[in-house]
Amino acid sequence: MPKPELYEVDVPIHHADQHGLHVFTGQATSPSEALARAQQVYTAALAARKAGRANPGRQDGGWGASGVRDGWELDWRAAKAHPWSDPFGWTGKNSVEL
Repeated sequence: MPKPELYEVDVPIHHADQHGLHVFTGQATSPSEALARAQQVYTAALAARKAGRANPGRQDGGWGASGVRDGWELDWRAAKAHPWSDPFGWTGKNSVEL
């Protein structure tokens, strides 16, 4: 069984004349698993918002969906999933002095 690694899922978002990306991160063993997990946590967060409940927060593997807003449409067909590159070394074992 493949070892989980940290993935990033970039999903284009649209609202009126505004465009951007909603970025999800978490552990997965493949791009397809990462995409499925991102969709699951987004669906859970959206359902909670519509029901007036709090965002469910982080779930297994570190996946979560924050910043969910009414009226924004996510284009899941154009989503791209790939292993996350850690440009600042935040996931390393070294401590950071502030």
